[in-house]
Amino acid sequence: MNSAEITGSDVPLLECLPADLERVDAELHSSVEATDAFVTDLAQHLISAGGKRVRPGFAIAASLVCDNAGGPARFEAIRGGASVELVHLGSLYHDDVMDGATTRRSVPSVNAQWGNLRAILAGDYLLGRASEIAASLGSEVAALLARTITQLCEGQIVELEAANDLGRSPERYFAAIEGKTAALLATSCRIGAVVAELPSDVVDSLESFGHAYGMAFQIVDDILDLVSTETQLGKPAGNDLLEGNYTLPVIRALASSDELRGLLSAELTPTALEQAREIVASSGGLAQAQAEARSWTAKADDALASLDATPAVNFLRTGTTHLLARLNQTA
Repeated sequence: MNSAEITGSDVPLLECLPADLERVDAELHSSVEATDAFVTDLAQHLISAGGKRVRPGFAIAASLVCDNAGGPARFEAIRGGASVELVHLGSLYHDDVMDGATTRRSVPSVNAQWGNLRAILAGDYLLGRASEIAASLGSEVAALLARTITQLCEGQIVELEAANDLGRSPERYFAAIEGKTAALLATSCRIGAVVAELPSDVVDSLESFGHAYGMAFQIVDDILDLVSTETQLGKPAGNDLLEGNYTLPVIRALASSDELRGLLSAELTPTALEQAREIVASSGGLAQAQAEARSWTAKADDALASLDATPAVNFLRTGTTHLLARLNQTA
C-alpha cells in the first residue's frame, strides 16, 4: 500500500512510512547483491521495477503500533519487511514461469527476458536471501518465514490441483488463498511485532489482522478480475476464467447456473468469456463473494479493536478502508 492510496484519509497518516519504505528498498537491493553481476541483475530485476511494498509496510506499521510518536521504524523491522518482500518477489518469479507471463510491473518478466531455468533459480535465490535475513533476526522469525514459504507452496499446489475443476468447493478455494496470500500478510505483521518485542497478545492480534486482511484482499482481487475492464486492472480482464482458476464468485455462480457450467465446459472464446463474466456479475455468486470479503474486512478491524489508536494502528485501519472502497466499485 503506497502513500497515494491513503491520501485524504480522515485518520492520521504514518508519516514515517515513505522514508522507511525507502530504507526497505535500499535493504532489498543490497541484500541480493551477489559476487556475479549477472546474478545481481536477475535478483534485482523486479525490485527495481517498483511495487507497492504492502508487506513491508505492514511489518513496519506492526512494529510501531505501541509508538505514539509514529516512528521511524527500528532497523530490525526494516530487515523483517525486506525478508517478507523477498519471499513475495521470489514467488512472483515462479508464478510467471508457471503462467508463461511475459510482463510483470510493466517490464519484461524474468522468464521472458532470460528464460525459465534462470527465472526459477533466481526465485530460489531470493527465497534463500530472505531466509538469511530472517535467521539474522532470531530463531522465531526464521521459523515463521520457513513456515510461511511452506504455506505459500501448499496454497499454490492446492490451486493448481483445482484448475478447470467445475466442482471446486469454497473450502478448497479458501485453503488456496490462505496459503497464497493471507499467510505472508499475517507473517509480515507478526514479524514486525516480534522484532519490536511487543506483548504477546498484541503480536497475536496483529497476526490475526494480517490474515483477515489477506483473505479479504484476495477475494476482492478475484472479484475485480471478473467485473473490471482491462484498463482498470492493467492486465487482461477475466484472466482467472481463461486459466481455469475458478474463484469464489464463479464457484458460487456455478451452484445455480447450468448455462455458466456449459460455457466453462468448452473452450472459452472471447465471446464466451464475456458471456461467462456477465453471468457471474448478474448472479447471486458475485453478491455472496462481496459479502464474504466484507466479513473478512470486519474481522481485520475487529483484530485491532483492543489496540490504542496510535498512528500505526490508524494506518493499518486505512488498509481495510481502502479495500472496502475497491470492493464498493464492484457493487
